[in-house]
Amino acid sequence: MWLDAIRPLEFSAVRAQLARYTAFSASETLALELEPSNDIATVRVWQQETTEARALLDQQPQVGVGGARDVRALTRVARIGGMIPPHEFLDLRATLLAARNLRKNILRSSEAFPRLAFIAASLDDAPRVIDEIGRVFTEQGEVADGASSELAQIRRDLRVAQQRVMERLNHIITSTQYAKYLQEAIITQREGRYVVPVRAEARGRIHGIVHDSSASGATLFIEPLAVVELGNRVRELTLQEQREVERILRELTALVAQFADAIDYTVETLAQLDLAFAKAKYSAALKAVAPVIDGGSREQPAYLELSKARHPLLDPAKVVPISLELQRAFSILIITGPNTGGKTVSLKTVGLLALMAQSGLHIPARAGSRLPVYDGIFADIGDEQSIEQSLSTFSGHLKNIVAILRAANERALVLFDELGAGTDPVEGAALARAIVEQLLERKIPALIATHYAELKAFAHTTPGVENASMEFDVETLAPTYRLTIGLPGRSNAFAIATRLGLDRALVERARANVGSSNAELETLLAQLKKTREETARELGRAAAARESAEKASKQNRRELAETQRQRSEILRHTREQARGELDAARAELNRLKREWREIPATRETTKRAAQDLDALEETIAANVPAPEPRRAETAHAAERIVVGDQVYVPRLNQYGDVVAVGSDLIVQVGAFRMNLSPAQVELQPRRAPQFNAPLQTSVVLPDVESPGLEVHLRGMRAEEALERLEKFLDHAYLAGLPYVRIVHGKGTGTLRKLARDYLHASPLVVSTHTAEPNEGGEGVTIAKLATR
Repeated sequence: MWLDAIRPLEFSAVRAQLARYTAFSASETLALELEPSNDIATVRVWQQETTEARALLDQQPQVGVGGARDVRALTRVARIGGMIPPHEFLDLRATLLAARNLRKNILRSSEAFPRLAFIAASLDDAPRVIDEIGRVFTEQGEVADGASSELAQIRRDLRVAQQRVMERLNHIITSTQYAKYLQEAIITQREGRYVVPVRAEARGRIHGIVHDSSASGATLFIEPLAVVELGNRVRELTLQEQREVERILRELTALVAQFADAIDYTVETLAQLDLAFAKAKYSAALKAVAPVIDGGSREQPAYLELSKARHPLLDPAKVVPISLELQRAFSILIITGPNTGGKTVSLKTVGLLALMAQSGLHIPARAGSRLPVYDGIFADIGDEQSIEQSLSTFSGHLKNIVAILRAANERALVLFDELGAGTDPVEGAALARAIVEQLLERKIPALIATHYAELKAFAHTTPGVENASMEFDVETLAPTYRLTIGLPGRSNAFAIATRLGLDRALVERARANVGSSNAELETLLAQLKKTREETARELGRAAAARESAEKASKQNRRELAETQRQRSEILRHTREQARGELDAARAELNRLKREWREIPATRETTKRAAQDLDALEETIAANVPAPEPRRAETAHAAERIVVGDQVYVPRLNQYGDVVAVGSDLIVQVGAFRMNLSPAQVELQPRRAPQFNAPLQTSVVLPDVESPGLEVHLRGMRAEEALERLEKFLDHAYLAGLPYVRIVHGKGTGTLRKLARDYLHASPLVVSTHTAEPNEGGEGVTIAKLATR
């Protein structure tokens, strides 16, 4: 199924590029043998692995399977009872340590990389094997003396025996008695025996055993009789050492055999993770993105949509991206245009990116590009001429087409290059049209490259089939490689001939020989292209105008927001100024009340106090006039409120916009919408208010911000509590709160009595009652406030 697409679409070259990013042979094999899947769940899991691996490498570029080797050959040796060579054990240990480190790195970020964590969790580092190999071998790969107590003793005895041999031989080579018989005053080894080089003519002067001679025969390597017994001891201990080392290695190999299955699975898992890292590195190198894997729905079947897609095997600096869609408005795309204009590359780009996506690879395209999961991808691209089978180009193509039509279904993707070419043009065009009709009837998605004008006309008049063309620059006589959807391509043969200097009379004669239907088709193509270019220009101008309007709208909104901010700031300043004057007036009134109670009541003092009180009341009245009769005005203004008006919401101290008008108003206040009656809002002037007029000394006090529904008096002294309660009631009344909670606590009851007495005497309070037991009981008093 996939072999029919892998070869003509050059997917093997993609696999070879991917393999270069792998870290060891097991993952390299996976990369070179990578095949797509037609299971959508599997494809999405593979894509998730690649996406997570790329994100992980962005955070930790050094993460990977460094040090890992494919040691499955060693486990095979262990299973059959063989002995693993000493140096191979270090590779085995390095692989298990790589698995341990990788698992630790990935699981540390398991929430960010759940799929990689799921795979890494199955890595078994066989700690017992790691520990035993580390105990038996040195870092240089030699069996350590401590590998066993027997080996340690043997090596101690061997070193002593070797030392004795060396001492005896040193005595011989440094002796003046033997110096003249030696070729050189050194000690060397032959066949595991310690010897000295003796001149051939002095053979009888140093008694011993000849173990070797030089190539020229001038030097004999003799083991003197004086060290033969010592040499025999060295040889014996050496053989004991070899046997003990072999025993240790066999025991270690047997331990590996116990964990062979786990080790093999760990190697396979490491290869799977390294393949994901290789896909991620390949994605970064291609500047690729994760495609949307489209599963489709009942309302909208899955479709293909590629934006700025690039062929992954071409030079990214030179390749021209293409954008196209399939299976949404049409299921068959007919691509026409000049030779070497990019038709075949476009077919291969689409097919190759589909194979890549279904293999878990990111695709070189713009983010948001989407692909369905195809059951199969079938391509007939290239020259299929076969001398061995006596097949012409046409026969080779037709053989492929027959096989494709038998195997393809509505969940496959078919790619035909130069459909119907290689035979009589009339018959070839008729055959090509019949094939396209069958594809359309069977609902098989297809991209088809052709030169036949009959297919252009068929696509233009048939629903479900669409034209596309590869653009050609007549001025430069070069293709632009840009794919245009909706327009069929022109042959441009006459234009090219004219540009190249062919006699104009010959060109005109050729035009006259072209059938009227073909001429009409070429004229239609020219008109279509002109119309499309004009439409594109108009759309560009409209887009520019829309962008300009949006900028102006944003600027207006910013200016309005700034105006409202300035207004709010002025109102806040005015409110604070009025509150300060009110507090000062109230303090003065309280002072006069105290003086009134303390000074003996005489006619003079009474008269003076009355005058002071009158003056103070005038001051307060000047600063805090009685509330304006807003409700009557609002009721009258409500008749004029329309959608788009700005209103003020007193209870929120916020401005909003009317978005709907009915029995109630729907007002947008910030991010919230509220249902309000007309009586709850104040209509604002339609023109933005100006704030250039100077502030007046006498101000109308606006509504204040809500102080909250609750005040706490517990732990306060009586005077402090009354002052706190008095200010709280003032603010709550001005904010228009319907009721408040006074938390005074139970205690001795003194603070409760003081608070309730004040509430009963206050003109701002309509009634009071004790809170419910579950709301505080005797420790809380609820006060209903008068309306403004």
